[in-house]
Amino acid sequence: MGVLGEYLMNMRTVDYLSIAFLAFMMIFVCVVAGKNGAEKYVAVYLPLSLIFFFVAVCAEAFESRTHAFEIYLILECVFTTFSFLLFPTEVRRIFLSKAKDRSSDLNKGEKPKIEVEECISNIIKALQNMSKNDIGALIVLSNGNLPKQVLDSGITLNADISSQLLEGIFFPKAPLHDGAVILSGHKIRAAGCFLPLTQSLDYPKELGTRHRAGIGITEVANVTAIIVSEETGIISIVKQGRITRYADYEKLRATLEEYYWKDLSVEHKR
Repeated sequence: MGVLGEYLMNMRTVDYLSIAFLAFMMIFVCVVAGKNGAEKYVAVYLPLSLIFFFVAVCAEAFESRTHAFEIYLILECVFTTFSFLLFPTEVRRIFLSKAKDRSSDLNKGEKPKIEVEECISNIIKALQNMSKNDIGALIVLSNGNLPKQVLDSGITLNADISSQLLEGIFFPKAPLHDGAVILSGHKIRAAGCFLPLTQSLDYPKELGTRHRAGIGITEVANVTAIIVSEETGIISIVKQGRITRYADYEKLRATLEEYYWKDLSVEHKR
């Protein structure tokens, strides 16, 4: 340990900065992967990186002519960059969420239970009525974390939630029926909004533009999308790019209760 300790003590400032930067990048990759169900990748990536680093430092310490440490830094940069390329959607979601719109915070405070129950009942009633009549709909449950350009693409309403208004917006001949409705707490924040379409090819071909938009917005923002199919009346729920079809009353209520009592409460405390 004498030679290794002496080498570490004589490292240059740029070496320490490089190590700190790579450590941050490695932690970021692990966090992104861990939050998106890629724990197996972390279990391989992290040990290999640490072993590689230790071997490189030892080789450099005991034989300075090898330049193993500099080679390690270069290879680790390539390795970490490649890791980012494995999670493009997740990384994009993190950076876009930093530019989220906060002007809807006034609509999101702690609400009496009776008011929340009324919102939930109105949303479910509208969804079931539209499903019964094969009226297409796309509703996004936002907690103020949507990219501002999404909200700017539609018409600002800031109206109280009601089943009649939701059904009216998505009525086939209504001017805003093709876009998405953004809900923010107990308000209909905007309607007729355009959402980014998912670029993934892993979904069934029968899922049309409305479904691809619902999936796409959950890939770039931490929101929940509820979709009613115009062709079949099937109600789907999308979270983090994962779609659950044939949502019944219990599933809709559970999703909305989680939104109002968990997601908004957490956001409100920040």
